[in-house]
Amino acid sequence: MDEMRELYQATILDHNKAPRNFGSLAGADRTARGDNPVCGDKITVHLRMGEDDRVVDVRFEGRGCAISTASASLMTELVKGRTRREIEALFERFHALLTGNPSEEVDAPELGKLAVFSGVREYPVHVK
Repeated sequence: MDEMRELYQATILDHNKAPRNFGSLAGADRTARGDNPVCGDKITVHLRMGEDDRVVDVRFEGRGCAISTASASLMTELVKGRTRREIEALFERFHALLTGNPSEEVDAPELGKLAVFSGVREYPVHVK
């Protein structure tokens, strides 16, 4: 468990300090905004989809705590090149991970580095 916490902290710090895919996206054809008034996070995600319903490019912008910035950074890495259907399945798995029982072991290899966010289950205010 200590190893997972260390990985969680290192991943959060790395992606907060140097977020991947941060900034606006020229030619975006999809935009979604997220706002968590409890902690002041405001994130906007921009996507450009291909003809095959696959994410061609993705970027995010906004401001938030280290957890929201790092999760947006990691999410953009994970969804790039995937289809809408694949992304929806990943979202369902990720949401289940965040809202599950904190005492249960996590096995979610399909989530890649996003699995480190299993520790967020202990802090439900950050789940939104």
